[in-house]
Parts: sequence; C-alpha cells; structure tokens
Amino acid sequence: MEKPASRILRVLVLCILLLSSCSRSDDAPGDGLAPGPNPNPNPGGSAGEPTGFTPCENGMAGAYPCSGLDLVARLDLEVFSATSGNDIWGWADPADGTEYALVGLNNGTAFISLADPENPVYLGKLPTHTVASAWRDIKVYANHAFIVSEADGHGMQVFDLTRLRDVSNPPQTFSATTHYSAFGNAHNLVIEESSGFAYAVGTGPELPYQGGPHFIDLADPAAPSDTGGFATAGYTHDAQVVLYQGPDADYAGREILVGANESEVVILDVTDKGAPFEIAGLDYSNLGYTHQGWFTEDHRFFILGDELDELNFGLNSRTLVFDFTDLDNPVLSFSYSGPTTAIDHNGYVLGDVFYLANYTAGIRLLDISGIAGGEMAETAYFDTFPDSDSPAFSGVWSVYPYLPSGHILVGDINRGLFVLKPSNP
Repeated sequence: MEKPASRILRVLVLCILLLSSCSRSDDAPGDGLAPGPNPNPNPGGSAGEPTGFTPCENGMAGAYPCSGLDLVARLDLEVFSATSGNDIWGWADPADGTEYALVGLNNGTAFISLADPENPVYLGKLPTHTVASAWRDIKVYANHAFIVSEADGHGMQVFDLTRLRDVSNPPQTFSATTHYSAFGNAHNLVIEESSGFAYAVGTGPELPYQGGPHFIDLADPAAPSDTGGFATAGYTHDAQVVLYQGPDADYAGREILVGANESEVVILDVTDKGAPFEIAGLDYSNLGYTHQGWFTEDHRFFILGDELDELNFGLNSRTLVFDFTDLDNPVLSFSYSGPTTAIDHNGYVLGDVFYLANYTAGIRLLDISGIAGGEMAETAYFDTFPDSDSPAFSGVWSVYPYLPSGHILVGDINRGLFVLKPSNP
C-alpha cells in the first residue's frame, strides 16, 4: 500500500495539472505520477520556425530567444508521426563515433542519425509496447537502449542500438530486441554503468515495492534479470545511482541511490541487492513536488528540482543545492532562483555546468564552478517555447549534454527534437 501522504500528494498533483490545463489553451501534461491530460503538440504553433542551422545573433536564433547557443537542427513532431514529445537521450557508436539522438514520443521512441548534425536523418521508430502515453524515458548501456513508460503493461523495451548502423530506406518501424515484463508501467529508469544494474522507479502494482526502486541485472543487456527491490522509502519518482567517490569516507566505493520521492529526498545504499538500506531522508521549505536531481561530479553536492514550487508558491524557477559531505546528515546548502517563473524539470551535470530543462523557458545553462561558495549563475539559454515563460507544462522536457561532439540534445513536448551547440565553443 502507498503511504497516505503519498496518495494525497498524487491527488493534489493531478488536480493542479487538471486545473492548469483548464486555464490554458494547451493541455500539455505535467510530469505527475499518473497520466494526465494529453498534450497539444503546438499550442503556439511552430510553422515558419527554423529547422536548419541558425546562429544566435542579437538574442535570437530565428524565432527563438537565445544567448550563447546556436540551433544546429530541429525535427518537428510531425516528422515522427507523434503528437507530443518527452524524454531525450543520446548514443555515440564506439565503432565509428557516429552520434544518435533517441527521442521519446507519446507513441514510441524515434532514432535519429547525427552523422551530419545539420542534416539529421530520421531512421525510424520503435512503437510503444502497448498504448500511447505522455510519459516515456530512455537510458543507454552497453550499446542498448532501455525504455520504460507509464503506459499500462509497457514493461521495459530493450533495443540493440548497433542495428542503427545500416538502416536502408528510412524511416523504418523497428521491433524490440527483447522485452522485460517483470513490471507493467514505470515512471523512469536509471542505470549505474560501473555495476551494470538498472533501477526502474515508480513501477506499477505488479511489484511489491510501493513504487520504490526495482533492481535489474544487465550483465547480459539482451536478457535483463530481476534481482529484487526496495519498498521501505515508498514511491520514487526519479533517481540517480552512482558508485560513490565523494567526501564521506564511510561510503567510498558503495553504490548510492538518491531518490526524488515526491515529498522528500532519500539516500539509499543499494550495493548489496539482497540487503539495501536507507541512509537518510530530508525535506525542505516550500516543498511542492520533489522531482529530480543530479550529483556534482565530485559527489559533494546534489542539485534538485521541485516541479510544483513555482505553481504552488509563486516562485521563480528554483533549484535547490544540498551538501552531501556527510551522507548520514545531508543539509540544504542554498537555492538558486532563475529569471522566469517557468517550471524546472530535468537537470544534468557535466563538468562545471548544470543543464536545466526549464519547460516554457527552454534550456538554461548554469555555471556551478562556485557552488561550494553558494554561487550559481546562468551563462547561456535557448528558449524552444517562445510563446511564453509562464509556469505551465509545455516546452522542454529534458536535455542530453553528454555527446562527445559537444552537441546538446533537447526534447521538447511541443516541438520535437532540437540539436544545439555553444555559439563560441
């Protein structure tokens, strides 16, 4: 059974999403716990907006407000025969370095070759395993894509990405390499590459973990195996798992999961899959919905986004920074306020930059080199949703900054795939 507080929060989230959709012309969904209103793919329209290389000049890249980021290419949702987009991930082929974008859609996952980044090629789609859903998430490990969705009965699709090397007559309709059916729906999936384990979070009632992390052994990526899970901390909406190399010597070399659990952040030790345990949990003021976060590369700080604090408390985009020097006693270090009231969604760290998917405010790049001194500063942005910066569930869902080329992949709910690059690399 769910914790009573968790059930109440789920109802509140859905009510807020429904109310906000009634007050807007678009019905774009939030990233709530259960599928909500279906998104309107183009509430502001994308006709006439650039799709090819467009430099950021005088604060604009064509129709898009920007600073420090150029548009390399864009593929609209119509190209993929989809009505809304969601997650984004990437893959660089170790054989020849060719880069690919993996684009989550309401009705499947699209694969795009970036061999020529200014002229991306849509290779085809892996359709959803069951029915369409606004929620789909993708991760990559050992040249395989692992895909989960909130769609009923979806399970986890596994797709061998080396099949993309020689695709004739694109776009094709692909089939999964294999399918993992230990759960039906899941909200997200995280992978710790050093250990070779995946963690499905927010899974449905097929598993006895109350939506907590479900452990999956990927020793053979084409044959994932169930290795248990953890229920004590309740529903986990999103998470990051690392082989910990941070300042707390007590946990050096341990596999640490940090979960965004709706109303708190939880820290788990999942090294022993047969005996995982909770290290600590913490909350914070003006808590709306504890959504997603990411470690700094030294594992000292954890950068968190709350998905409902802007709506519930009238805040500008707020990013919370926790000091994890002592994993048993984590503390809030400081918070950063962005320049708009847009809702923050997913965020990722690469070096001294935090890449923030900021819904209607697009993608924002924050310099975190001064994070130990309580400083973060915006250094670049690209607004894929020029219609407004209001606190609504439209615009950028997620960002992928880890391609070796330095190209940045952006998944937009309403406008599809954006490929960006720094204006002055």
